[in-house]
Amino acid sequence: MKLELIRTYYPDGVNGELLIDGVKVCNTIELPWKENQSRVSCIPEGKYELTKRYSQRFKWHLLLNNVVNRSYILIHAFNDAVKESKGCIAPVFVLTGNGKGIRSRAALQLLLSIVYPELENGKQIFITIKKAANGNKPK
Repeated sequence: MKLELIRTYYPDGVNGELLIDGVKVCNTIELPWKENQSRVSCIPEGKYELTKRYSQRFKWHLLLNNVVNRSYILIHAFNDAVKESKGCIAPVFVLTGNGKGIRSRAALQLLLSIVYPELENGKQIFITIKKAANGNKPK
């Protein structure tokens, strides 16, 4: 299973498309790029291993492992990156602005229904994050 997050960067938020084996599953939203500063920036592009995680606050979600200079970068539900995120990624079905979307819980459930069975069968799952062809990072 190959997960790819293709980002488009804006000064006030990052929007993306999440693909599994080349097929779009949902959109994503994140904080804007601010040089990987903890709690105010999206994470750097790269390849990260995903693992299952549970917390009282977010319930079942995904953890991105080995993010440089960051910890607890999650894929969990939220609808406004600037107001609700500390650097995590939210799946959404509909983008409503830069770093904003709706139907995040439903998008997360769809993603987990695809990824969790693979993880439970002992497979390693990685996500590759990269910019879209027209999605350059702001300077």
